[in-house]
Amino acid sequence: MLQDIRKSSQGTGAKIIVGIIVIAFAGFGVEQILLGGGSDGIAEVNGEEISAGELQQAVYLEQRRLMSQMGDNIDPAMLEDDRLRAPAMEGLINRKVLVQAADAMGLTISEAEIGRLVGEMAQFQVDGRFSPELYKQVLSENGYTPNYFKAALRDDMVVNQVRNGLAASDFATPAELDVSARIVAEQRDFRYLTIPRDRFSSAEGASDEDIVAYYEENKDRFLSEESVDVEFIELDAERYREPVAEADVLDAYEQALLDFDTSDEHRVSHILVEGDDEEARARIQEIRTALDGGADFAELAAQYSDDPGSAGRGGDLGYTSGDAFPAEMEEVIASLAVGDVSLPVRTDAGTHLVLVTERREGVVPTLDELRAELEASLQQEAARAALLVAVEELRDVSFNAEDLSSPAAELELEIQRIDGVTRFHGEGPFTAAPLRDAAFSDNVLNAGYNSEVIELPGDRFAVVRVRTHNPPVPRPLVELRGEISAVLEEAATTAAVADAAQDTLAQLAAGRPMDEIAAEGDFPWQVELAADRGNFNVPPEVLRRVFELPAPGAEDAVREYVVTGAGDAVVVELSRVHPGSLEALQAADRDQLRDQVRAEYAGLVDAEYRRGQRSSAEIVAN
Repeated sequence: MLQDIRKSSQGTGAKIIVGIIVIAFAGFGVEQILLGGGSDGIAEVNGEEISAGELQQAVYLEQRRLMSQMGDNIDPAMLEDDRLRAPAMEGLINRKVLVQAADAMGLTISEAEIGRLVGEMAQFQVDGRFSPELYKQVLSENGYTPNYFKAALRDDMVVNQVRNGLAASDFATPAELDVSARIVAEQRDFRYLTIPRDRFSSAEGASDEDIVAYYEENKDRFLSEESVDVEFIELDAERYREPVAEADVLDAYEQALLDFDTSDEHRVSHILVEGDDEEARARIQEIRTALDGGADFAELAAQYSDDPGSAGRGGDLGYTSGDAFPAEMEEVIASLAVGDVSLPVRTDAGTHLVLVTERREGVVPTLDELRAELEASLQQEAARAALLVAVEELRDVSFNAEDLSSPAAELELEIQRIDGVTRFHGEGPFTAAPLRDAAFSDNVLNAGYNSEVIELPGDRFAVVRVRTHNPPVPRPLVELRGEISAVLEEAATTAAVADAAQDTLAQLAAGRPMDEIAAEGDFPWQVELAADRGNFNVPPEVLRRVFELPAPGAEDAVREYVVTGAGDAVVVELSRVHPGSLEALQAADRDQLRDQVRAEYAGLVDAEYRRGQRSSAEIVAN
């Protein structure tokens, strides 16, 4: 049936329709066709839309985060939009709910505060100073505009106001602190004996009879990895990269000039005086008088300015092209001559005295300066369009072809071969999981069809066909002898250590002292009195288990053994538990415990607040 479906889609009409769609996509962009016109809202939260652009931005940022975190080792499948879209949508909804709740409380952040925070961000600074050029570059590389970035920053800050308020409103009662102290400051008396693993290691190794018997009983554990020998054809954009006509370069240059920001840039310093009372006005007048008397602006900024971010730099705020600071300041900056100090300027942050220290005129780049960039962009755009057309042609000719010969001949492609591709590993293009998945799909592996056209990273597309399927088979014993011998030796040693530990426990239960058992076996042993959870003398896994054991009764100790990461067995005998108390803690430890409990409670309150806001929100998917 599948073959019939394939053949029915090969008609001339279908080809024409596909060609029109591909050309439209290449010329105008998928977004314009699919999303053009009307609202692009994909969900509503309490009547407020979440747009498709917001979702795509969230997906893009998550992709960048994953690539930054995992580097070249990342599985391309982890970056697929379909995989990231649902969690990104969930995050947008949760964020929207919290922002709406903060807005309903009347919480807000001033433009001056947002501007101050942006100016202090290290990622936007050069030599410790805010750089508008770097600011715009970093935002552009991450898909932000300045307004969008500031809006997102504002949302984060108002949400944090709510979270910080909730955290500050919670506290731990003395009774709760005392309960926590009983556990956290608890001390225990115990002794422990170590049975070293190396005492039971055998130099002889496993016998041939044991190795053969183990192999016969466990053949299914020693199968070769399933693999396929494949052939494939591949398309990439480089194949269609052609020289660019001079007329096209000139047109692109003219368009680039329209989009190029040639705004003048101003380097600005300021002195900020917070407040609007008599004292503030008196300070401003005192500064004005000093300036009129010839005092240095930078020295006055260091002495008087209430902006700690710039006061240490003589009031320097870096460059602005008209959008870095509040509108009131930008209007004054544009009217000042270099070296002039403004009259007092009032913003939400306070009153500013502004000095323009430098002005740089916007420069229009020449054609020669932009030529290489424009040519590369035009080549890439044309190659991408040609590639998309070729991909559709490849889909058409490979869909019901008997093999890859005719598709390769029609598109003048070379059939390439790679052997030994597994479900998890491959060479060349088969390092990409989607291509391996295609090779092992039912239609390709079992039905013998060509795969669909698979998109790969870097504007590449491929079709794969399986030549030979190599199913898993038992590996020969000669390859496994050393591996099986090691498994048997490991099992024998582990069992011997466990037997020795069990025997020690039995002797302790019968009343024999630990020191006597240790002397007889030449085992090291140790006594710990009033050990707390921060004890550094005891191996971590042993200490952790000691504090997990139930408190012993009045008559008898609690005994158990623990196997360490090195394979040693440690036999523990817990004899006494001393509950902690708040009064017994040092003042610093009490403060630390109080902060810890408060943080735990604050986390619970925050989680419940988020859950409550989400459950009461009206969420509609469009």
